[in-house]
Amino acid sequence: MPIAVVIDGAYFLRRFKSRYPSFDPTSPKAVAFGTAWLAAAHLEITSGGRLPKLTVDQGAITNIDMSWAENPELYRIFFYDCPPLLKRVHLPISRRTLDLAKTETARSRLAIHEELLNVRKVALRLGRLNDKVGWRAKPKAVERWVSDPKIFGPTDEDFEIDTVQKGVDMRLGLDIAAMAFKRQISQLILVAGDADFVPAVKLARREGIDVVLDPMGGTPAKDLIAHVDGIRNIGKGTK
Repeated sequence: MPIAVVIDGAYFLRRFKSRYPSFDPTSPKAVAFGTAWLAAAHLEITSGGRLPKLTVDQGAITNIDMSWAENPELYRIFFYDCPPLLKRVHLPISRRTLDLAKTETARSRLAIHEELLNVRKVALRLGRLNDKVGWRAKPKAVERWVSDPKIFGPTDEDFEIDTVQKGVDMRLGLDIAAMAFKRQISQLILVAGDADFVPAVKLARREGIDVVLDPMGGTPAKDLIAHVDGIRNIGKGTK
């Protein structure tokens, strides 16, 4: 029975540089290639093969070879994410207006989504970001403030947008439930780290699906670890 690869896009992109140190996480081609390679590697290992070596660098990525995706053992690659916010906001310190639609972050994310739509057997599932935008201090800014609060003078660059994604957990849970109840897959590869996905994982296991977690070298929630059948860190060893 086929395998499904389920990817929390926000988590995948945060961990991307750790998994693919020579790739640019803002490059649509690189992200699409990384998504495809990750799925292919898991499929190869599940089939009893050896982990394929990642020998290509970003400069060599032109067209992504997805001929391997014709393997009937691959059901689908699900990629869950949210479109970027495209509104105008005020920066936290200077109060200057920032048009998020014109930022490199927004342009890159939209281009990544467009690229993924053209990859064989990839299903892009989009939620949305909460329209209420706040600002949070970046970790390095907090470190500077803690180390010497008397001389710390915050600037706009010390903050990043703080918002919450909506609908991603629900879409992921519904897709897993549908695959489980319809007996469409026998194994689920979950690329994530958040405990919010525990209910979906528990349901899949109750229906007899082998759930393998790939945290991409990160530290997943303990609750999530407790409810999977195994951890497989592609590129970091398996267990």
